[in-house]
Amino acid sequence: MAFKSLKDSFKFYQPKVKNRYVNYEFQDFGLRLAQELDDMPHKTLFLRMAKKMDRKILLQALSFAKDAPEKYHKAKLFMWKIKKLREEAEKK
Repeated sequence: MAFKSLKDSFKFYQPKVKNRYVNYEFQDFGLRLAQELDDMPHKTLFLRMAKKMDRKILLQALSFAKDAPEKYHKAKLFMWKIKKLREEAEKK
């Protein structure tokens, strides 16, 4: 198994959000959060969360929100789950 260079790995990488100035990885992650939660008007909130919060908590909350039925607002469930996960982390 041959290893690929980092340049070759990113050769096929295409960001999901077009016409955005993304300079850092957390910006890309924040925009992807906003897009997956169907809440682009609040993308700055997700950018800030991607920069300052623990990635593990964000990914757990995203997984929870994406698995929810269609009738629920994904962004609201995401925020609720983050609150619960942070409360659990503080108890430990």
